[in-house]
Amino acid sequence: MDAFPMFIKLRDKRVVIAGGGETAAQKCRLMLKTSADIVVLAKTLEPELQALKDKGRISHDASPITEAHFANTAMVFLATGDEPQDQKLHVLAKRAGATVNVVDQPDLCDITTPSIVDRDPVVVAIGTEGAAPVLARRIRTEIEQMLDPSLGRFAALAGRMRDSVAARIPAGQARLRFWKDVFSGAEWRVFRSGSERKATDMLKTRIQGLDLEHKTVGHISLVGAGPGARDLLTLRAVERLQEADIIFYDRLVDPDVLELARRDAERVYVGKSVGAHSWPQDRINDVIINAAKRGQNVVRLKSGDPAVFGRATEEMEAARSVGIPVELVPGVTAASGAAASLGRALTERGETDRLVLATGMCKPGDPAPDWSEMAHPGTTMVFYMAVQQAQTIKDNLLSNGVPGTLPIEIVEQVSTPQERQILSTVETLPETVATQNVQNPAVLILRHSKMAYKTDKPVSLSVV
Repeated sequence: MDAFPMFIKLRDKRVVIAGGGETAAQKCRLMLKTSADIVVLAKTLEPELQALKDKGRISHDASPITEAHFANTAMVFLATGDEPQDQKLHVLAKRAGATVNVVDQPDLCDITTPSIVDRDPVVVAIGTEGAAPVLARRIRTEIEQMLDPSLGRFAALAGRMRDSVAARIPAGQARLRFWKDVFSGAEWRVFRSGSERKATDMLKTRIQGLDLEHKTVGHISLVGAGPGARDLLTLRAVERLQEADIIFYDRLVDPDVLELARRDAERVYVGKSVGAHSWPQDRINDVIINAAKRGQNVVRLKSGDPAVFGRATEEMEAARSVGIPVELVPGVTAASGAAASLGRALTERGETDRLVLATGMCKPGDPAPDWSEMAHPGTTMVFYMAVQQAQTIKDNLLSNGVPGTLPIEIVEQVSTPQERQILSTVETLPETVATQNVQNPAVLILRHSKMAYKTDKPVSLSVV
């Protein structure tokens, strides 16, 4: 690392910009984010700079530039747009002992300007030491998407409350824990939802009631991990993983998804695998609730979307019954992931205007649903957890007049490197599942178009 990143206080410090054109205006825009006293050296100013001068935002010096102009400055930007002129000014600025940035001449720069993500007072600076400025801008875009626009205002609010907290909690782990809870807890969630006044009152109430012996109640997030690929997680899901103290995850969650979590977050496997006993739902409810009672931020990580055949209702009701706050973070469900992989929409104008998501696995003791009632013309049906029910699905559909030649697309291990796409029909579904050794997780997609489906030709199998 040739350049060391750091933040410089510029309040009441002089920053000199040499140049009166667009290049100088770009540097001026950057410095206007600070509290520096900005002086522009140029004979004439382009309209934007002139307007800033007229508003008193900058000072203008049109006299011939000398070494004295660069004395006692925090930093100098040479941006005349004339390379030889900037080189001459560089000599003067260095004689005056200035720290200098020369636009587009990195060999003459003592300092370089990073790409900035501004959530004042939270500021993220990205630099590549001039090697790849385009990459720095790309990273900035990614971080802009990660950081909530209201983060800076919440940080400023917390800053105003620091003295009150310090008066009640001595420095150390207790105080760190308090602020950790604030920045990942209810106050922050309410603040970023737009209820800033309510969040402020909540924070003040929390501070007024501070008690070192008080046990802070945690929070439970039921988070959708998507169908497999980790880049299909939502930004909110990633945020919850990075805020979590403990993560309870299922068998179908890809290990790469867990890499997005905090390194020191505890990970607890609660899924079902071959040769092992599954965790009963009541036991899962108990462990996530007990973790929240200990003050931990809990993530219950489920494949797909927790609200789609994910038993989210049972876990939410269990948490709410004991007064623990719980939220549902949606994920990309397997049907959407499969449609994307197949390159074909789940609904098509004029052909399928109804989408049905159906499960192949019901509550123990309950009869299988009558899927044929849902398979009307104009319907796309997606069957979840239905591989073992292939024969039952075929019999149910055929016995109620659904054409046996209707195609069924099988997508196994959606969005993962192990994904397979297999084409079958209603009539041949059980044989296809058996001969192709289809395993869960997989979805079955049946498209019953409004247009008559008639063919005397058998539908061949294709494996991708």
